[in-house]
Amino acid sequence: MVRTSKEKCESLNFYKYLCPIIGSEEVVRIRRLKINIVEICLNNKLKVIISGSKGEGLDLKGSDIDLMSITSLYKVYQSETEVVFDGLKIPLIMNTEETLPCFAQLRLLDEQKDFKFMWENSNLGGMLSSEIFRRDHLSLFPIELKIHGPCLSDMNDFFDVAFCLKCDQWIFQAKPWVSRPRTTWPLPGIISKIISCGVLFVPIGCKGSIKEHLEWRISFSLAERLLIYSFSHTQLLCYALLKIVLKEIVEKHIELKGLLCSYFLKTLMFWISEETDQNLWRPDNIIPCFMACLQRLLYCVRYSILSHYFIPDNNFFDLRFSGINKEKLATMLKKLYEQGINCFASSETLQDYQGQSYKLTESLSSGHARLLPDTHLDITYIKIIHLLYNFLRHSRTGLSRGLFALYISKACWSAPDTSKYQYSSENKQQYSKYKYDLIHLSIGLHSDAISGWLTLASFLYVHKKYFASSSVIKFALKKYHERSKTGRTLSEYAFIQRQKTNLMKKQKLNTALKAITIQNLTFRKNSSIIPQELQLDVSKSHAIYDPLSFAYFLSFLCYYHLQDMTSCRYYLQQLRSTINFTTVGIETHLSSPIFCGIAYQLMGDTYVARQFFQQTAKLDLYNLTSAASRLSSVI
Repeated sequence: MVRTSKEKCESLNFYKYLCPIIGSEEVVRIRRLKINIVEICLNNKLKVIISGSKGEGLDLKGSDIDLMSITSLYKVYQSETEVVFDGLKIPLIMNTEETLPCFAQLRLLDEQKDFKFMWENSNLGGMLSSEIFRRDHLSLFPIELKIHGPCLSDMNDFFDVAFCLKCDQWIFQAKPWVSRPRTTWPLPGIISKIISCGVLFVPIGCKGSIKEHLEWRISFSLAERLLIYSFSHTQLLCYALLKIVLKEIVEKHIELKGLLCSYFLKTLMFWISEETDQNLWRPDNIIPCFMACLQRLLYCVRYSILSHYFIPDNNFFDLRFSGINKEKLATMLKKLYEQGINCFASSETLQDYQGQSYKLTESLSSGHARLLPDTHLDITYIKIIHLLYNFLRHSRTGLSRGLFALYISKACWSAPDTSKYQYSSENKQQYSKYKYDLIHLSIGLHSDAISGWLTLASFLYVHKKYFASSSVIKFALKKYHERSKTGRTLSEYAFIQRQKTNLMKKQKLNTALKAITIQNLTFRKNSSIIPQELQLDVSKSHAIYDPLSFAYFLSFLCYYHLQDMTSCRYYLQQLRSTINFTTVGIETHLSSPIFCGIAYQLMGDTYVARQFFQQTAKLDLYNLTSAASRLSSVI
């Protein structure tokens, strides 16, 4: 069908509208570079992979952190003839004789007495139990976790981690995929890379299987990420649009929640991409491309057919739907298809599409805070050498070098707690340690606009340099309020946004992101640079604080020691203004009332302090904070 210039213009406008919201090509490239850096930082004895939307370069509303940790203790082989005995890994042999497609049992080649509790005898030999393997890893974490499918999740569903096993070979069940007929996607080079990746095994069996507890699901996460990376930007945007349809439109209806998942949408995109000409995935054709994807999803639901991309014998939709919910889902998808892109009027992310002007600009300033190192991923100073080695070898662009500089700067926050220098009674050693920490925290100032300064202020406070600490905090607060839209008119905020965009165009990446980004503060377990009044918060694990409430609290502490009660009362009032009891269970929000409780306790008002600790303890459903411990100590 020949498309008119008006239709092409509408597609191009829609593409331009989507880029600042979902991410331009450059933003996606930055996100992926960030993921590569974080993986290098996290990798030590265990190989860690960030999967899911974030690993693919998307950062949509509600996205959590999906981690896959490849356990180094075992190695999977397809047959006994391929086994290499290196004395470092326990060999496991795949068995698919009694499993459905995409699942396998893993047989222990030799009896392992040390891990006997993890395997079960069968007619084919000792099989490694996926159920016990998954449950056994719960004990590795210092915080309370729950089992979520093959993963372990935190109680707030912020992250999922799947401990998995690896086979370095491309398994025989997926070999037809390599040579099956296709148009132009994926290219032969991508196929070769995928084959060299091998496959993973995640600890979950086929639901309803007699041997479910002994089965492992075959995962192609490594291959899938390479495929997503090979998408054109139009393909990636269509994939993101399907995710928005699912999460923000379909799943608003409680009876449809759980019928589809993001993995099904990814599989759908792979099949469509393989079957179509890559030249069709253009910005001026994005609307027809997306509508074709939605139409294909409707077809798959109606006829209950969606084959696994690598092992087509596995039909995801076989017995997936009942007659009633299948009809409801098909009816909804049909209505959405008939509405065209107007269907996004009921979504939260894209509801204002029709009211926007379409001027394609650099979108680095959109979602800029998420382009920097995540505070929950602990990038320690010890790993900088490993990071440096890898990136000096592989960083060939200014973009990657800029991101590398940001991560080095962030890693320096933890230098005081990971250095070989220790404080001692000798003045010379004390001075050496102090100077070492101060130098590295000064480098850490370049990681973002505010939190590096507040980390330095905390360090100065610990060393009883209250005036210096207070001065640094005032400077940080000034920068914070310059970057905050709170209390500003819409025209003033629009001016600030234009300034950010201009800054992004004129400055280098690391300079621009440093100037406009505010991160949470993270203190490591038993940190030496956290105030003594907060040592209880880091006695068991790390602590994460909102920068504004921490700045007010640290100011209060400085003036308390300087015996300036007028300033103490002022900053205590400012601290109280940051409390938000409506956000339950989020550690950074619960820290403000704890700060208030400590402040009132220091001021001698134990009654009010107790009220703050009591109220916070009630909201801290999983005992993630120090509220309950502090409550028990208040007399």
